[in-house]
Parts: sequence; C-alpha cells; structure tokens
Amino acid sequence: MDFSRRYLVWALCYAAIGMSLGIYMAASHNHGQLVTHAHVLLVGFVVSLVYAIIHRLWLEAPRRGLATVQFVLHQAAAITLFVGLFLLYGGQAPETTLAPVLGIGSIGVLLALLLMLYMVLRPGTATDVQPEKAAA
Repeated sequence: MDFSRRYLVWALCYAAIGMSLGIYMAASHNHGQLVTHAHVLLVGFVVSLVYAIIHRLWLEAPRRGLATVQFVLHQAAAITLFVGLFLLYGGQAPETTLAPVLGIGSIGVLLALLLMLYMVLRPGTATDVQPEKAAA
C-alpha cells in the first residue's frame, strides 16, 4: 500500500472515531471531551488527509525509509496525544501526570510535520505542479 493510501485509510479511521465521539457527547449531553474530539478530527483526520494529498500530488519518489519514519511518527504521536487528552478530559489522571505525555505527543506531531516539509522541499523528491497551458 502506498503512503497516500495509508494516510487516507488512517484519516478516515480518525474521522470515524472523532465523529463517534461527537455523537456520544451530543447523546449524553456531556461535552467534556470536546478538546479530544477536535484534536482527533484536526490532527488525525485533517492532517492525515493533507499528508495523503501531498503524497499523491507532490511526492514522486520520497525515500522509503524517511517516509516510513514520518508516517509512523505522525501516527504514534497523534495517538499519544489523543489518549492523553482523553484521559485528561475524562478525569482519569491529573494534568501533572499527563503533561509530559501531551508534550511528547505534541512535539512528535510537530516533528512529523517538519519531516513532511523536508520531503516536499528536498530536491528530486517532490514534483512541481505546473498549471496547464491554454491551447493556442
């Protein structure tokens, strides 16, 4: 499975999780997990979908090892962040306990973004999108 498809599958899974959490909050009238819900949809669904699009449209020949590290880092960091937020806003653990977990997850998501930026900017990896020229 290529990276664009992997990211798309993960993005759709995050969308299902985020929407399910939103439906649960609406049904229970308990919106305590609103921050978790927003992060699952934004960091999980939207960012993964953007990465899928980048891989499909711009990354012609990324180094497989680097692309794998970037993919795994994003997914692991995102899940770490989501679990930490879920535990925090669910009252399962105090912020003092979860702050390092949330910090690691956040920094991991940022590092994955910087790796994606590197892959896009690295010569020979990304293709330039050229506008189609009008027929004369």
